[in-house]
Amino acid sequence: MQPQFNSFAEFIAMGKHGVFVWTCWSIAFAVIAGLIFYSIHQRKNLLKQLAVKQAILNNRSNQSKIDDKNKS
Repeated sequence: MQPQFNSFAEFIAMGKHGVFVWTCWSIAFAVIAGLIFYSIHQRKNLLKQLAVKQAILNNRSNQSKIDDKNKS
């Protein structure tokens, strides 16, 4: 099997198309990395919101139990 490029510099240059190829790779990498970080951030926010909602529901449940005991 013969390598397509004779040197690393030729590989980077990609036959004068290197600027376009590496720009596209950079943009694609940046977009994918951005989506990963955005997804992680959204997940953390969702977990916080769920914890707050669960605490509210627990407080309501505890309050109704207290009210039921006071009525008895």
